[in-house]
Amino acid sequence: IDVYQAWCGPCKAVLNLFRKLKTEFDDDDVLHFAVAEADSIPTLEPFRKRCEPVFLFCVNGKIIAMVRGANAPLLTKKTIE
Repeated sequence: IDVYQAWCGPCKAVLNLFRKLKTEFDDDDVLHFAVAEADSIPTLEPFRKRCEPVFLFCVNGKIIAMVRGANAPLLTKKTIE
């Protein structure tokens, strides 16, 4: 989940990375990528008013990992894990 602020929008810098990962590693359609505006979702209040991108990794509705910043190697590693 790409958590973003309303004033800046989702992180477009990693969009191609996520498309590539979806193509390469999603044989069973288990990967799903989403965006969430922190300003409009009460649960995401801790992520408001920050200017760096935050990516949450969830399994069965539970957050299992988080990456702050557009770190492509780390995002790839966490997605594969």
